[in-house]
Amino acid sequence: MSSSLDRLVVFVMAGGSGERFWPVSRTATPKHLVKLLGDQTLLEQTVRRFEGIIPNERIFILTNAAQLEATKAAVPFLPAANIVAEPAKRDTAAASALATAIARSIRPDAVVALFPADAMIHDTATFRIQLVDAAEYVAAHTSILTFSITPTFPSTGFGYLQLEEGAVAKSGVVTVNRFVEKPDEVKARLFFEGKRHGWNAGMFLWQAETFLTECHKHQPDLEKFILEFPKGDHTSYLAERFPSLPKISVDYAIMEHASSVVALIARFDWDDVGSWTALPTHLGVDKDGNTLKGKVVTLDANHNIVVARNRTIALCGVKDLVVVETDDAILVCHKDAVQKIKNLPIPPELK
Repeated sequence: MSSSLDRLVVFVMAGGSGERFWPVSRTATPKHLVKLLGDQTLLEQTVRRFEGIIPNERIFILTNAAQLEATKAAVPFLPAANIVAEPAKRDTAAASALATAIARSIRPDAVVALFPADAMIHDTATFRIQLVDAAEYVAAHTSILTFSITPTFPSTGFGYLQLEEGAVAKSGVVTVNRFVEKPDEVKARLFFEGKRHGWNAGMFLWQAETFLTECHKHQPDLEKFILEFPKGDHTSYLAERFPSLPKISVDYAIMEHASSVVALIARFDWDDVGSWTALPTHLGVDKDGNTLKGKVVTLDANHNIVVARNRTIALCGVKDLVVVETDDAILVCHKDAVQKIKNLPIPPELK
């Protein structure tokens, strides 16, 4: 094992709500804690991508109190102490500071890796190769590194990275000139056709001291939190100090101002599995273009997505629908409206 991997500590952010996957996804069991795309949850699949690179003792999950028990159940092979419940919802800058503080308490020269829990990557072999490359680069440089996903269509649902023009450096990385918020359709098409922008997948690596230096310059509250983080039991410290941290994304707080941000161009596949319409890509379609999971029968039905858990769902003469059945709810939605699911007036007992 290389010395850079000895320094690597991985953190998986697993506190999201996954509202677009209602009724399967709920507050206590959001999309990364349900088995949407196979026999494992998205969280378990994410964690297992690090197998063979670092020991489980250096893999941590950042979640919240409502999801703590379900998270422990999803990854029983991780030490229970490595599953950390954030006591308040403070966005990704605070989560990044917490990750850096924990890693720094393990070893001052730690390399911190931060990944979301709910992305799908099938090409695990290439991901592992590139993660090792990224860790080795970060261990030798004071840049913050992110992965850039090459766009496959002009998405308005992702933030973008504006990459420096010209050849990629010998190390395989390219300078990130700017972080760009989710664009409108016109800008998204320009980004896609111009081939200078990558999708921002929210996957980062940095030396603990590099992040601390950037916090000193731009977010002193985060710097103070990291510097005063205890080496032993941090339960009471976290409960007292975390809720008062700035509620801001790490992109706004740090990345847009950092001295040096570079990107490694991802050679692996990536999908954020953002809504029900992502399922056909991973589960396939039948001869009529339907993606069916569970007991489903169809007649003259085309291009539908159907998830049946307990009962048989029958579709006749319909197309482009999303139909999802659980113990206590049924969703019927047009494919074009899946982004609106999070705005449904769901009764509190069904959230």
